[in-house]
Formats: sequence, C-alpha cells, structure tokens
Amino acid sequence: MIHVLLVDDDADIIQPLKRFLTDHGLRVSSADNGRNMRKILENSAIDIILLDVMMPGEDGLMLCRYVQDKYKIPVILLTALSDDDDKVVGLEMGADDYISKPFNARVLLARLKAVLRRCENETNDQLAESEVTAIAFGGWTLDIYQREIIDQENVAVALSAAEYRLLQVFLQRPQRTLSRDQLLDLTHGREAKAFDRSIDNLISRLRRKVELDTTNPKIIKTVRGGGYTLAMPVSKIFKNA
Repeated sequence: MIHVLLVDDDADIIQPLKRFLTDHGLRVSSADNGRNMRKILENSAIDIILLDVMMPGEDGLMLCRYVQDKYKIPVILLTALSDDDDKVVGLEMGADDYISKPFNARVLLARLKAVLRRCENETNDQLAESEVTAIAFGGWTLDIYQREIIDQENVAVALSAAEYRLLQVFLQRPQRTLSRDQLLDLTHGREAKAFDRSIDNLISRLRRKVELDTTNPKIIKTVRGGGYTLAMPVSKIFKNA
C-alpha cells in the first residue's frame, strides 16, 4: 500500500485531503511542521511526500532539500504562490512536481500517481539490461529466487519468510542506521504495532545464520540508542553478468 506523508500546518487542508486519499486506498500520515515530519520519516517507510511551501519556521523548500539529501523520497510541493520563479526554485531543490492551491483533490491524486509511476519507471530502467538475481554482502550471497543465503563454501542456508524480508530491508539500505520502528514498518507495514518489539527476536535469529560470533556481530550491528545497521557494503549480481 502506498504510504503518503502530508505536511501542512493548515488543518482545513490536512483533514479533508487525508480522508480523500485514505478513501482511495492510500495510507496517509500527517505532520504540521518540520520537526514532526522528521519524526515520521525516522519511524515509517514513506513512499511520497505532499509538502506545503509556506509554513512557519522551516519552510517547504528547506524541508524538500532535507528530504532529498537524506531520504531521496519523491516530493510534491503544495503552494498558494503562482510565481514561476518560486516553482523553479522548488524544482531545483529536488521537488518532483508542484501544485498550486487551491487544487482539485482528484487532480492531485492523479499527479501523485504519475510521480510514483515515473520514479518506478526510472528504477526499472536502471535494471533494463540485466536483472538482479543475487546480492553479495559480508561473505554471503542472497539468492533472491531461492530465498536462501550461500556462504563462501557454497553451502546454502534457508531463510524463513520473515528473515528474508528483514534481510532485504537491510540490503536495500546498507550501512544506514534503522530504528526498531523503521524496521517494523518496513517489514510489517500497517500491522507493525501488533508485532511490538519482536524485531529484536528476528534480528537474533538472522544473526545466528549470518554471523560467525553472535556475541560480537560484524554484519548486523547494534547502534546504541539508534537501532541496527548492516555494516557491510553490498554488491548486486545480475543475470547477464
């Protein structure tokens, strides 16, 4: 399910738009300032951000630059301004689209889906010539089709569905600290709260399969006060390589 983050300090815009997007099958989180936006980004897997430009404190342009520098998430800027120069600045800050207020919710939804399609196509284009079949990390190779990891002696170790999903999350974000909440959201989505702190147990299970010494892990490390990180570089293996 697409997870949208709506950032606007105007409740008269947030509430009806949130209802509209939810009614059309999207998951929606909302924030009324940059600080709350950061909290949600730290704890949730967001697919696209609808970001108001004119907000007190950090404005939408500053927040757009922050998002692009740290998360690379698609951003659509919402603004009451009609000056083309302002729109150019927003696009230069990394925004993927720009919609002027007042806007038609159906038009906004269509533009949102168009941005997501464009981003998906760009990702697919990067793998157009050859498809990723395996991912190498820390002396292991994850076979994507068999959903198992293979060591340097070519011995395969099976993964449960949950272990495979968690490992994929790490491999897609190597050497980046992921909080427990982020890991829960990325692996379980809307049902994350029901799993509570089970992410720690899942980490332990995965470590028993990939670490030589689980008391001193080298691949999946604990970050004090932060969460966990895949501490190894990752390389993709392609079908036609």
